[in-house]
Amino acid sequence: MPFVRIDTLGTDPARLDALGQAVQDALVQTPGIPPEDRFQVLTGHDGVTSTVRHGDYPGIRRDDSLVFVAITLRAGRDADRKRAVYRRIAELVHERTGTEPRNVFVTLTENGDADWSFGHGLAQYAPAGEGPAGAASSG
Repeated sequence: MPFVRIDTLGTDPARLDALGQAVQDALVQTPGIPPEDRFQVLTGHDGVTSTVRHGDYPGIRRDDSLVFVAITLRAGRDADRKRAVYRRIAELVHERTGTEPRNVFVTLTENGDADWSFGHGLAQYAPAGEGPAGAASSG
């Protein structure tokens, strides 16, 4: 169950949709997230009332077409799988929006089963009365 937040500067709804779909497709193709498991917040900042800031760390020259992709998901993927996710997101974003891969900044934040509520005030992955749960393979 990934939760995805995408932030970019000065964009239109079509680009936001393409960015969201590119990230979703990469998550389905690479770590095997179910296609219907889609929770995203897509934000285009106008540069006046809201904006994004960036530098050239670590030696990557970015411009204002930068896309920040923050993904929160349950723990359990190894470093190779994460690298594959980063690569596939950059490829699909480039294919679908023309955004250069150098301008695709991705972070993954992992958490546990009890850190998710899909609604109704319940922790669906960690029901009350159950002991500690191990890392799951989806989401």
